[in-house]
Amino acid sequence: MTTTSPDQRPDEATLEFLRSAFEPAWREPVLGDESVSAWESENGVVLPEPYRSLVAEIANGSSLGPPEDGGLLPLGWLPPGWPYQAARNPAARFPLQKTWAREGEAPSEDRPERIADVYNHGSIVLGTEDELSYWVLVVTGPQRGRVWLVTDVGASPYPTSEALGFLEWVQRWHADDGWWD
Repeated sequence: MTTTSPDQRPDEATLEFLRSAFEPAWREPVLGDESVSAWESENGVVLPEPYRSLVAEIANGSSLGPPEDGGLLPLGWLPPGWPYQAARNPAARFPLQKTWAREGEAPSEDRPERIADVYNHGSIVLGTEDELSYWVLVVTGPQRGRVWLVTDVGASPYPTSEALGFLEWVQRWHADDGWWD
C-alpha cells in the first residue's frame, strides 16, 4: 500500500535541468519505470517527484553531484558508515517536522529508538557529507519531498527551518551556492 498518490510528473524544463546537472559520464544506469514501481511496491511508498523521474529516466545516482562526498547514491543504497544498519522502513512516517538537537536533550529510555527512527523511517538516503552527516529525502508525512540533514548530533531541514525540495537542493549544489549558506 502506498502512502500517497504519485506526484505530477515534472515538466520538461525540470527534467532538462536534471539531465544537465548530472553529467552522463558520471551517471549510474537508470532503473526504468517498472523497476521504480517495483521498489515502491516492495517498500510501500511512492517516491516524490522529481526524484522519481530522475532515477527512472535520467540517473540512478551519480558519483559526481550532491552530496559532494561520493555523490548521489543509487535508490535504496546506504553509505558504508551508515550508523543504523537495522532494517529501514521508508513507508513508516518520518518522525520529525522541525530541527531536533539531541545534544541538549535529557536522556530517556526511548532515546535510542527515537534516534534509530530518524535514521530509518520515512526517508531514502541521498548520500553523506562526511560519514557523520547524511542527506535524506523524506518520502512520508508532512515533510514528504523535502531534504533533511541527519547527523550524529541531531537532524534538521535543509537549509533552514523550511527544508528545500529535491529539485531546489540539486539547483543549489549545481549553482555552487554553498551547502551551509
